[in-house]
Amino acid sequence: MFESIPPAERLRLMKFVCAVAWSDLRVSGEERLFVADCIRKLELSDGERAQVWRWLEVPPAPEEVDPADIPAEHREAFIKALGKLVASDQEITPEERESLVLLSQLVM
Repeated sequence: MFESIPPAERLRLMKFVCAVAWSDLRVSGEERLFVADCIRKLELSDGERAQVWRWLEVPPAPEEVDPADIPAEHREAFIKALGKLVASDQEITPEERESLVLLSQLVM
């Protein structure tokens, strides 16, 4: 899933992942594990990893996660990653579902 995402876009992906994790106003333990797995698979730098963990403590500002910023060639990979995040805790809240549907509609 992440092979198609170049290093320059990987932190942007994680910003979206963290924003969606916060869509129900809480980040579950399973979602944190998913994020940790993504960090490992994406081979983020130490600074990038630290930034991602900060986003799990305080979500990115809404204006920082504009779906229009996602390059067309990476949109499908972003949506797949977000779908896996939402399903990671086996409890898809209405807010998470709405965020995922809205993002899918905006980027596809």
